[in-house]
Amino acid sequence: MKRIQSSAVFQTVLFSQKPENGYSRDEAFKINNAEVEHYTQKMDRTRTRYKIVKREEQVDGSIILWVRKQYNDRIDVKEYFDL
Repeated sequence: MKRIQSSAVFQTVLFSQKPENGYSRDEAFKINNAEVEHYTQKMDRTRTRYKIVKREEQVDGSIILWVRKQYNDRIDVKEYFDL
């Protein structure tokens, strides 16, 4: 029998606004930054273990996050975050 003892997810998350909304780069960046804050606060609130590996701001005001986060909260997965 096979059992998965621990796991983590590596995600690339894009926070952006639709061009048809007509936001300037600064407005879009402000909105996207607020969404990133909300995203991280939600993971903190739910006690999801995560590590933002990289954050990149794009010229159009969008933000790309590379996030490593815990998938299973029953087992310690610190080895995934020490990379």
